[in-house]
Amino acid sequence: MERSVEPSGTHKSRNHGLGKRLTYIFPGRRLGNLIAGKPHKRREREPQEQWEVWLPDGTQLPLTAVRPSQSPPKSAMDRQAIERRIAKVPFWWHYIDLGNGVVTPGNQWKPNCPWATQRVREMLQLPESLAGKTVLDIGAWDGYFAFEAERRGASRVLAIDNFYRFDESLADQGFNVAKKILGSKAEFRKMDVYDLSPDKVEMFDVVLFLGVIYHLRHPVLALEKVASVTKEMMILESQFTQDYGGEPVARFLEGDELNKDSTNWWVPTRACLEAMIRSAGFGRAEFVCNSAGRIVIKGYK
Repeated sequence: MERSVEPSGTHKSRNHGLGKRLTYIFPGRRLGNLIAGKPHKRREREPQEQWEVWLPDGTQLPLTAVRPSQSPPKSAMDRQAIERRIAKVPFWWHYIDLGNGVVTPGNQWKPNCPWATQRVREMLQLPESLAGKTVLDIGAWDGYFAFEAERRGASRVLAIDNFYRFDESLADQGFNVAKKILGSKAEFRKMDVYDLSPDKVEMFDVVLFLGVIYHLRHPVLALEKVASVTKEMMILESQFTQDYGGEPVARFLEGDELNKDSTNWWVPTRACLEAMIRSAGFGRAEFVCNSAGRIVIKGYK
């Protein structure tokens, strides 16, 4: 997941009356075959299978090697200075290439998996050039995709998150450190997805809505808010299930059934996500790819 964005009072609390306490365990596990509310054992995937990405034509997206840049960042910081700065951030979600051979010690999908964030980027199939485009990154966390949009030429990038699962002092610490090192002009704002409107943030050509929707108690409302600030295209990445015969349904998660994380609310099918995207105000929903319980769909105005 990228980050969950939920207004106060609507997300599952750390003690939410079910006798289950929220622990800060980050996703490295996968959803099993869930039928009638009961998890069934599933064969563990071989490491390479976790990265199999299936395209609409049934072919696989090639897995590319991770090659950290040896060039210095725009800030011209040396390797030692970069390492000192990233060491001051107690937790990194994204694996961000900061130059001089340094990559942040991320935890996306699982710790010590530096190709994870890159693999998500490949799954999104972002336009090679975003020159002159404005980009909104919802649930940005450390800002990898905001910085990637800027690297591809975006004229303005706004990253939002509300970090409700973390101590307020951590907040945008990773984002600001990476921004300084990269010499980025991307903006950050603490904000809930439900608060989005053209009056508050203006309109954006491209909106990234990654790893967020299944953390939201009101996913259709959130999609309506996203649609209200999207000019051209939204890219959505989410947990999903291939159960239920392809029907447009979502499994409701009362507790911490998914990844031992009680901030997860839903596991939708592909058909469900596509229907919600269309009903929220997008003219067309286009399936991009899926991999290991994750899916990418683009919504076009």
